Amino acid sequence: MFVNFQCNGVLDVVDGNVDEVSNKKIIKFNPPLYKQRYQFVKNLVEQHQPKKVADLGCGDVCLLVILKYQKCIEELVGVDINEGRLKWNGIEHFDSEDLAKFPEVVFGYMSPAMIVISTPNSDFNSLFPSTVFRDSDHKFEWSRMQFQTWALDVANRYSYSVELTGVGEPPAGAEDVGCCTQIGVFRKKAKAAEPAVLEHHGEHVYEVIYTTSYPSLQQMNYCRRVVTYLVYREVNRMKRRCQVSLRQHELEPESADPGNPTRKFISDLPVPVLTEADKAMEMTPQPFCIGDKFYVPLERIIACPRLRHICGNVEKLREFLADVVELNCDGSAVKVDLHDCGDY
Repeated sequence: MFVNFQCNGVLDVVDGNVDEVSNKKIIKFNPPLYKQRYQFVKNLVEQHQPKKVADLGCGDVCLLVILKYQKCIEELVGVDINEGRLKWNGIEHFDSEDLAKFPEVVFGYMSPAMIVISTPNSDFNSLFPSTVFRDSDHKFEWSRMQFQTWALDVANRYSYSVELTGVGEPPAGAEDVGCCTQIGVFRKKAKAAEPAVLEHHGEHVYEVIYTTSYPSLQQMNYCRRVVTYLVYREVNRMKRRCQVSLRQHELEPESADPGNPTRKFISDLPVPVLTEADKAMEMTPQPFCIGDKFYVPLERIIACPRLRHICGNVEKLREFLADVVELNCDGSAVKVDLHDCGDY
């Protein structure tokens, strides 16, 4: 089991600009800080492939929404102190009394294989306009030394190792303050002693607010529906670009042979900045038209990151599309009507 906990629950406090005050420079994170935290946890999940993940202090459940697409996860749990705040997408902040109970409950009672704790780094606050805490509802914020002392003590007490890191790099010249958000990654030692188990004598520790069962990509029928949707979305996107090209009368013959009906399309639309995924796709065979039909090679479709993640290779993609999506004669490309403007 994998547990994520955001101490003080800062998910959206520092996500962009801070007004310039007293000659202090604007602090801007790209990506926004909350996205960097989500990505950090997502990367750990992809690396370690846990089956169960709990987000303590889940608030608006954004992280759970991101993680629900991970194929390895069978169960996602969101926990928050306040039912009202949970329902209204708020985030509860711990006070010192709650924090004192936290290690016993999470490290001792739950005792998961991995625990990730993120919390504001108060050393970084010197770069912000004059303020005590980053959020008026925060009960405390730790310096790096305070967090390190607490983390090492808890890790030693419950037989965990801990790696201290962070997200939100400081600006040039201020490296001594550390990252804006400090993170502790705790891993349970292989031969840890049996932790003391809390007893509640039949009393429920948590109240279930709601449960949702999401279809799993491990279910073949659901997985096929997802793949089909993603394929048609990609094909439709490319077809719209081709239709724009046709309307601009910029079709060029692929060869000088007038008997060759195969055409390729070009466009003078502004060329966007290419991501790594876009660059990979540009290395694959181009879509093409034959008569009033539009074809997209499966090799190009599988270059879509989500489809590549789900299917893995062209053969698996072709298997998913069998009897659902029309392919050309040799099964190498999706075939659709060029002038059918219906949504897929």
